[in-house]
Amino acid sequence: MITTLIYIILVLVVTGVIIWGIQQLLPLIPMDPRFRTVINVLITVLVVCIVVYVIAGLLGAVPRIGTL
Repeated sequence: MITTLIYIILVLVVTGVIIWGIQQLLPLIPMDPRFRTVINVLITVLVVCIVVYVIAGLLGAVPRIGTL
């Protein structure tokens, strides 16, 4: 159980760093602020979906891909 909590914390830290990096690099691309907002929201939603799936897999709520 403790290793699962450590894995969850590691997943959250890594994805937090990835989102932070994307948010720092996104203003460097010249584009309309509306498109930048849409891209930022889409990236955030995508990363949240991936994190929820990974955490659910760590907790055993989602079957592994190899067992389907």
